[in-house]
Amino acid sequence: MYTIVDIETTGNGILGNKITEIAIFKYDGNTVIDEFTSLVNPECEIPYFITSLTGIDNQMVRNAPTFREVVDKIDEITTDTIFVAHSVNFDYNVIKNEFTNLGREFVRKKLCTVRLSRKLLPGYHSYSLGKLCSALEIPLTDRHRARGDAHATVLLFQKLLATTGAQSVFKSFLNARSQEATLPPSLPRKAFEQLPELPGIYIFKNAKGAIIYIGKAINIKKRVLSHFYNKSTKEVSMCQEITAIDFELSGSELVALLMESDAIKTHYPPYNRAQKKTIQQYAIFSYEDRNGIMHLAHNKVKAAPNPLKMYYSITACREAIEELCKAFKLCPKYCHLQEGVAHCSHHSIGICAGICTGAETTSSYNAKVTQAIKSLQTENDSFVFQEKGRVVEETAFIWVEDGRYAGYGFVPEEETIHSYKDLDAFLIRKKNTHESQRIVQSYLAKHPYKEKFPITEAIL
Repeated sequence: MYTIVDIETTGNGILGNKITEIAIFKYDGNTVIDEFTSLVNPECEIPYFITSLTGIDNQMVRNAPTFREVVDKIDEITTDTIFVAHSVNFDYNVIKNEFTNLGREFVRKKLCTVRLSRKLLPGYHSYSLGKLCSALEIPLTDRHRARGDAHATVLLFQKLLATTGAQSVFKSFLNARSQEATLPPSLPRKAFEQLPELPGIYIFKNAKGAIIYIGKAINIKKRVLSHFYNKSTKEVSMCQEITAIDFELSGSELVALLMESDAIKTHYPPYNRAQKKTIQQYAIFSYEDRNGIMHLAHNKVKAAPNPLKMYYSITACREAIEELCKAFKLCPKYCHLQEGVAHCSHHSIGICAGICTGAETTSSYNAKVTQAIKSLQTENDSFVFQEKGRVVEETAFIWVEDGRYAGYGFVPEEETIHSYKDLDAFLIRKKNTHESQRIVQSYLAKHPYKEKFPITEAIL
């Protein structure tokens, strides 16, 4: 026994989505034996864009029963039946949430006519209800109203039941161990089954082939499946769009994190909220004025000639220069910490030796600035370190150049690497960003004993 269902809602996301109309046809495989259709008072405002789509407005539902008043009828008509809908997870989850809000359970076996159609009626350009009914010459009246859509789904379901091979397909979809009801309606099962249980990144695409989400995982298949079980509004909305999944192996979680960060910055997928923003970089640099005095200053990276060290906020830059001032007894005026002053205020308390008042020679002061610069540069080592490869016969490496992340690479086991020049041929250079720098620095902080190979003599 089946109940074929369609609902109209307020469109406020899965958890806040309230039903405004519901239609249920009880179907025994041959004939519709019962029907329940009703407007439902959502007890909240119906947004204008929903009214434009469905024609259902606040006035229409003002005197309609609330969900609490129809819940017993819905429970009764669907008990001991298989819940059927076009993109079943949407209708099922909204109804289940309405039951949960009343402190009641709603558990039914499910069938999705989108997934059944893709399996039994392959080759159509679109499997949306309207376009599929048009292609199959199924009459569809009162589009975007619950009874009209539910009745068309009944006719589609009848056609699916009569299709060659339907019995075995229905049986496999209803198998308790089958994930058919969990997979996105437009995603072929084969696309999911091909996913590896290995580290890497995965890429969700929509019907136009556009990338809509990029994620990383230690186990790609397991992580992807977790998206399909997630009932948050964002996840449900995203899953409705997924038609294909690509993936790229990384060999390790670290490389997967770096791949993910780079891919998000490259493609800006709409469902990736983090890492999209390009963070302004700043740098400390030095220059010599017309009097021969060396200055330390900071500015945006693009405006900083020969940057000595980069930071991701102007505050971090200033703090670093302040530390250099204290450590090497530099003058705040010539470090651009005190602008527009004749003499720095620190000379009177002995921190500045007096370059700003003429009490210290230029050569003496410049020698201290040179030492400060060297202290910055010693933090900017160039090295590589190893990671696990994508296969046993391979080694991955991360390349850090002058203290900045420069990319990663994979070296086949049969290759002989004697120096960084040999290794450079396998390097996949990547842009250093706030996220990639943070990922590498965080990893090295957590693995202080990780062996590093200077790139001037790197041998893996």
